Amino acid sequence: MSCSEDKKFSIAVVAGDGIGPEVISEARRVAEAAASADGVSLKWTEYPFGASHYLRTNEILPDSALNEMRAHSAMMLGAIGDPAVKPGILEQGILLRLRFEFDQYINLRPAMSLPNVPTPVPLNGRKIDSVVIRENTEDLYMGLGRVSEDGRLDAPMDLKRGGYSLTGRLSLEISPSMAFAAQTALNTEFGVERITRHACQMARRRGESVITVVSKSNAVPALYGFFEEIARKTADREFPEIKCNMANVDALCYHLVRDPAAYGVLLCPNLFGDIVSDLQAGLAGGMGTAAGGNIGDGLSMFEPVHGSAPDIAGTGRANPIAAVLSGALMLRHLGLDGSAGRVERAVSKYLEGSRGQDLPIEFGGNFTCRQIGEAIIKNI
Repeated sequence: MSCSEDKKFSIAVVAGDGIGPEVISEARRVAEAAASADGVSLKWTEYPFGASHYLRTNEILPDSALNEMRAHSAMMLGAIGDPAVKPGILEQGILLRLRFEFDQYINLRPAMSLPNVPTPVPLNGRKIDSVVIRENTEDLYMGLGRVSEDGRLDAPMDLKRGGYSLTGRLSLEISPSMAFAAQTALNTEFGVERITRHACQMARRRGESVITVVSKSNAVPALYGFFEEIARKTADREFPEIKCNMANVDALCYHLVRDPAAYGVLLCPNLFGDIVSDLQAGLAGGMGTAAGGNIGDGLSMFEPVHGSAPDIAGTGRANPIAAVLSGALMLRHLGLDGSAGRVERAVSKYLEGSRGQDLPIEFGGNFTCRQIGEAIIKNI
């Protein structure tokens, strides 16, 4: 993480596919306007990786680009994915590779009520203000999976993470012989401890005394019972003022729909964090306002949670607010709290002052992606 006294920050940009370039363009303009008010300059380095580049060159994400990216202060990423490319190729080759290569072990996904953003369930005068702290490098997303067509599987299970390496083989045989798939999940003491520390630190910054660990230890006791045990021990040992509650993921989803404003910091293993954060985004008004950050001790990456939405690319219908708020997360990560707050207040002022036509199309208005960006900048 860089110091705000540097006054200059270099930002790597992978705008991605579909609406990615459109929303990232507005996020950049808003971030520049906010930072310049503090006398800070942002220098952007654009990288072409995504579906179009892959289809044209058969290149996904070369090592040379990763080495260049490492020298930047942070990264902004648009959405990755296109129907012309088989699912998984770009997501694993770009998104997951970036997370793993730079050991971005924290996936930060806040959800909050915003003015004039309709919600699917009544809040009865309360406001959603929660954050999912998702472990981002372990669990079922580690890439340790194989498919067998003949009933036998013998495959290496080797990988490296920021704090450890794993070596071994998975050998399985099924009788009677039939095709099957196997996916290996892993939670380590190292991984659970460090994500729990971040969740407790987040609760402390928010002035809260509770974190909720979202798990499923009753059905998967080894994997998620271990996650719960290490999380509780870490919180008790290092953050005695923070209470560590446990919730099964299915029950939590039920209670979130009934009372979306009831939770603050939610600590989740990788798979459940992906699901719960999307639910929270929907309850807060939609993916169009859902910001995200992939944070580690080296290069951190900030991206809207929504997908590439190729069906509306180029139409102006995209809502850039999620990307803009992801830019605010990036500014705060860089130590530019004043600039980040300026962006967040500008988004709220724009929405609060909007009625009818000047709302995003997603919320029933007529404002295009570009017009929304302009309106937010006017409030900085």
